[in-house]
Amino acid sequence: MNHPNIVKLKEVIRENDILYFIMEYMECNLYQLMKDRVKPFAESDVRNWCFQIFQALAYMHQRGYFHRDLKPENLLVSKDVLKLADFGLAREVSSAPPYTEYVSTRWYRAPEVLLQSSAYDSAVDMWAMGAIMAELLTLHPLFPGTSEADEILKICNVIGCPDEQTWPQGLSLAEAMKYQFPQIRGNQLSEVMKSASSEAVDLISSLCSWDPCKRPKAAEVLQHAFFKGLYICSSCCPAKSCRSP
Repeated sequence: MNHPNIVKLKEVIRENDILYFIMEYMECNLYQLMKDRVKPFAESDVRNWCFQIFQALAYMHQRGYFHRDLKPENLLVSKDVLKLADFGLAREVSSAPPYTEYVSTRWYRAPEVLLQSSAYDSAVDMWAMGAIMAELLTLHPLFPGTSEADEILKICNVIGCPDEQTWPQGLSLAEAMKYQFPQIRGNQLSEVMKSASSEAVDLISSLCSWDPCKRPKAAEVLQHAFFKGLYICSSCCPAKSCRSP
């Protein structure tokens, strides 16, 4: 895949029946940037970074692939440019399920995967990006579960539990694995992210919807009010992040 926000494979070397993949050089990853921070990043920085990644995801998803392992360690940084990396768990959207249940680091794992659905799709990438955006804006993971069950509990603590109106398929998945959701109303996301703008909270809320069908597509996210003032350059092929005049 050829996109300015997807890390490039430079060379493949085979030596003693071992394949070595030589990738383009990037300075660090988002996790390394976050762990050295004392205070959260400026929202303008988060906006610019995430706009780039959503462009990469839109490009990737529209070509029939989804990543499945989005996390700060897999978002590489050089100066103000972000690139998506590590496609070891990527799948074709058209490939037939069942998919493997264990995908992505737990804190960024979508609830349908936690509940062992084998027919998920690119919406898992959207959930992960919602969690990553929140972490960039607060420097704290949004759903820091210590196990799969605790991860679901952490999600419920923030956004409340699903019901027949919000995600009936999720209740069926939980019933199939004999899991019962706790009776928790959850907090307002704005209370968890008190310094974030209403546009940021609105976008993260939609990305972290229980029902994967209600999460926006990557191409739709690029049109969200949070990214007002950024646009996709028509002269770039593929697109890249630019500021409007």
